[in-house]
Amino acid sequence: MENLMEKIVSLCKRRGFIYPGSEIYGGLANSWDYGPLGVELKNNIKQLWWKRFVQNRGDIAGIDAALIMNPKVWEASGHVATFSDPLVECKKCHERFRKDFLPLDIDKDGEVKCTNCGASGKDIFTQPRQFNLMFKTFIGPAEEEANVAYLRPETAQAMFVNFKNILDTSRKTLPFGIAQIGKAFRNEITPGNFIFRTREFEQMEIEYFIREKEWEKQFEYWQNEMREWIKELGVDIKKIHEIEILENERAHYSKRTIDFEYEFPFGQKELYGLAYRADFDLKNHFKEAPYKEEGGEAFWPHCIEPTWGVDRSVLVVLLEAYKEEQDRVVLKLPLKLAPYKAAVFPLLKNKPELVEKAREIYNDLKKDLMVAWDDRGNIGKRYYSQDEIGTPFCITIDFDTLKDDTVTVRDRDTMEQERVRVDELKNLLNGKLQ
Repeated sequence: MENLMEKIVSLCKRRGFIYPGSEIYGGLANSWDYGPLGVELKNNIKQLWWKRFVQNRGDIAGIDAALIMNPKVWEASGHVATFSDPLVECKKCHERFRKDFLPLDIDKDGEVKCTNCGASGKDIFTQPRQFNLMFKTFIGPAEEEANVAYLRPETAQAMFVNFKNILDTSRKTLPFGIAQIGKAFRNEITPGNFIFRTREFEQMEIEYFIREKEWEKQFEYWQNEMREWIKELGVDIKKIHEIEILENERAHYSKRTIDFEYEFPFGQKELYGLAYRADFDLKNHFKEAPYKEEGGEAFWPHCIEPTWGVDRSVLVVLLEAYKEEQDRVVLKLPLKLAPYKAAVFPLLKNKPELVEKAREIYNDLKKDLMVAWDDRGNIGKRYYSQDEIGTPFCITIDFDTLKDDTVTVRDRDTMEQERVRVDELKNLLNGKLQ
């Protein structure tokens, strides 16, 4: 299974999905750049999510908030005081590690060895101390305490502090939600496993506001919505485990949390999370109750928070789609998520009449769809090249096309081919891609 991760990382680099960040300067630990195909895949996931949970619903409004907020936000939310991990440091190499992820070996004499530098001893590591995970920065030219600010460690707080603004401008009534897709930053001590855990990541998140008495019903509703989303990504639901988080392990604001864990090659780990935050956040940000209905008293609504990681979504989609069949590698991506929906091939690139006709078809299709142009090598290699990046359909323009205006359309998954009239091509593709 670990070998699968190596294959995914290699494919992503080789075919332009994901590159190591700052590679020409030796890289930066757990920094990754999305390439031409990766950014299309990631955008397709985000667009599918936005359409499902915002555009297709009348009870959820979207926002796009600033990355840097007033530091008082993070004081009120509890992040300044409590958002930390236990940290230990190797006394030899001075590398720091999370206490629960120490890179150590213990020999037969009970001595501990740091696998980072090789130093050993019974007290080679310092005692653990708390390490705040927020990235600190400064606003203005002077780096002094009065100018301290933070890169946001989550997207949620912007939705809470904008609660009254959304309420006043959208006229929504309970239950309703606020949704956001955006970057968050955490100075993780031990990130790793490709794009699974990084210091800079993207979240798709909803804060869904409810009456307290409805929380169990709404929690169950969003639990099911998250299952349905996982299926829409093409993930085998049998690989998903819904883990109830114990009270002493939950975040300080949560009254109930479920982690949706996936069977990654490196172990069963969290994919998404669902939390009942009660009225913790709104009470911290609003001294006076912010919600009132006609004839009733003002109160602080409670909140259900479903959270989806964009980067982990990309990773799990790639893992589920990767197949090795006979002599080919194929990414069987859901059609809606595939970076290219089709590829156009002139049978021979040294025949101007074929290239001209293929260009005409390519230019017409790309008005509506992401379409690749490929005229390299023989037709078999081109098919396999497109299979490896998940392109659902390959369209070949040959000499018969010049006679009867038909093309060959090859299906990625079945490898079956059919002749289709050029004037029916767009309707055929759009129908299959619905």
